[in-house]
Amino acid sequence: MWRSNPTWGSPRIVAELHKLGIEVAKSTVERYKPHGERSPSATWRTFLNLHLKDIAGIDFFVVPTATFKILFVFVVLAHDRRRIVHFNVTEHPTAQWTAQQIVEAFPFDTIPRYLLRDGDGIYGDRVKRRLASLGINEIVTAPASPWQNTYVERVIGSLRRELLDHVIVLNEWHLKRLLSSYRNYYHPWRTHRSLDQDAPDGRPVQLAKPNQIAEFPIVQGLHHYYLPRAA
Repeated sequence: MWRSNPTWGSPRIVAELHKLGIEVAKSTVERYKPHGERSPSATWRTFLNLHLKDIAGIDFFVVPTATFKILFVFVVLAHDRRRIVHFNVTEHPTAQWTAQQIVEAFPFDTIPRYLLRDGDGIYGDRVKRRLASLGINEIVTAPASPWQNTYVERVIGSLRRELLDHVIVLNEWHLKRLLSSYRNYYHPWRTHRSLDQDAPDGRPVQLAKPNQIAEFPIVQGLHHYYLPRAA
């Protein structure tokens, strides 16, 4: 698993083994310990914990292409199960385009109560009016405080470390295909410590002996998922 997935940390290895019914201590696979980030304040953490099922977060990040163009990726993340409910790519983001993405992200039966965002100027009056029309309360994070929208920041970091740092993006269509491939892996297979070592879609434990584990590549071989080998 270490050789096939060099970007994984030791908790991910422990979680994968757990899903195969193999219990192993983290200390036996731990190779390094990441530096801890500054923890949010108690008040903010309490707010997030109390309203976890009612909160979604949004953010933009940029991706350069092989021809030196800059593409903007818009991500919408549901907090309760860390699901990427929507993403899209554009070369020229506008407030109107962003407002339309929010509508596409939330069908009427999935509208969150709160939406976290930063103070970027792209979220203009058109976006604010669209959120109000949907009955969504927007929570604007403080300047230079990405930890207040930490779940979205983490998934963007995962996208960079586990996908975009290892490929050369050709164009907008190519980036959309890569992101779709990663999401198909992320939801059913990628484990999270915050979900008690489970995947966003839920992943049952399947017992397997160490010499009876099958490895399947996914996301163009950048990652793998593991299942008991058929008898």
